Amino acid sequence: MQRASRLTRELSLLATEPPPGITCWQNGQLDDLRAQILGSVDTPYEKGVFNLEIIVPERYPFEPPKIRFLTPIYHPNIDSAGRICLDVLKLPPKGAWRPSLNISTLLTSIQLLMAEPNPDDPLMADISSEYKYNKQLFLLNAKEWTEKYAGQ
Repeated sequence: MQRASRLTRELSLLATEPPPGITCWQNGQLDDLRAQILGSVDTPYEKGVFNLEIIVPERYPFEPPKIRFLTPIYHPNIDSAGRICLDVLKLPPKGAWRPSLNISTLLTSIQLLMAEPNPDDPLMADISSEYKYNKQLFLLNAKEWTEKYAGQ
């Protein structure tokens, strides 16, 4: 019951006051959500629209939602299956999830990660070393992927 009322509140807030560049909606059931994140200006993801899947667990908010990219993205912290390496998406001790966080905060954190990758905690080692040692090539590849997969 707590999960349903909290999710309803969160979705209503996301609909009326969404964070800039982020939309989120129900995909049928209450625990199956979809989101879109617009690539931020001055990043290789600019003008891209990235779709995400959010599966809300039974124990939410005591455990974090499972979020993954449905749109392919060239990024050191996001793998080819769309999984995201971000501390707030994991429970302690390895992660930083807390019940006070919400879906809006998570999507904003993912948007920030897109703009500022963390090459020291990569899911994709090859993209990470490219980001660290050949930034121009990384930017070129990320921009190409954005145009190919997330372009409008």
